Amino acid sequence: MLKNLILVFLLFSAQLFAQTKNTPEDYIKIFGNDAIKEMNRTGIPASIKMAQGMLESSYGNSTLATMANNHFGIKCHAGWTGKAFHKDDDEKNECFRVYNNPIQSFLDHSDFLTTRPRYAFLFELDIYDYKAWAHGLKKAGYATNPKYPDLIINMIEKYNLQELDKKYSPLSSEEKEKEMAKRKAITREHKNDDEDEVKVGYNLDIQVSDNYVKYIVVKNNDTYTNIALNYNISEKRLLKYNERDEKSSIHVGEKLYLQPKRSWAKTKFHTVQKGETIYSISQKYGVTTKSILKRNRLENDAIKTGQELKLKGFKVKKK
Repeated sequence: MLKNLILVFLLFSAQLFAQTKNTPEDYIKIFGNDAIKEMNRTGIPASIKMAQGMLESSYGNSTLATMANNHFGIKCHAGWTGKAFHKDDDEKNECFRVYNNPIQSFLDHSDFLTTRPRYAFLFELDIYDYKAWAHGLKKAGYATNPKYPDLIINMIEKYNLQELDKKYSPLSSEEKEKEMAKRKAITREHKNDDEDEVKVGYNLDIQVSDNYVKYIVVKNNDTYTNIALNYNISEKRLLKYNERDEKSSIHVGEKLYLQPKRSWAKTKFHTVQKGETIYSISQKYGVTTKSILKRNRLENDAIKTGQELKLKGFKVKKK
């Protein structure tokens, strides 16, 4: 009897643990758009970036991804001044870069490839030729595993990641010339120091909520207008994502989302605190007010202190 109970407990624990892990489909849903944006910005195929991230991070579940937000296995190298995470790899206790969130890892991966001379030839390849890119990464020394190109290609074809590349929006001739000139200048500057740190072109103010929505925390003198300009988003969209209008006030220390809020939170329940509203709870968790109202079968903002609200899963039953 005891053995059967232990077996049931172990099976339940294993299922519960498995449910907390990202699936390949989860990873694509969470980071696919970021890969497309980086493709349009830098010319790195979204399929390649996603396949590398999925492979290197085990779909975001690896120790390096969960503890250091490092999804591409990028090591510290000489000159890295950020935080470090040590683990065994090709050698014992190797140094890996630590990021504040996964998005920084995606952006640093772009900068890593676009500023190292040994990767320069990749950008002469057809952006839709993921096979050539996969073999090129191995040729340039990105990974030591001789099967690395096959692993990347198999990942792309298994999950149809090449479909993401179809969303590539080519730059105009003038923009492309400027970008190429900039890239060549950086390459010349670093031609003898492949292992030196190159400043990363991401904004450290961007954070990511538990349910994977990018946001910033409002600082002194911030306005909707300057936030929109600083983060390359229209003011109209910024207001829409945060369920506001032009007359809405803005407060230092509050969250402002740079992407649409989700219909769910990672936290399943929230107990209402004094002074909270449906809207303040929605901003806290990155969940739309409509979803909270619908999931809890509420028609308005009439909530009470101590009331338990459901933020994830099926709707509450009617009383």
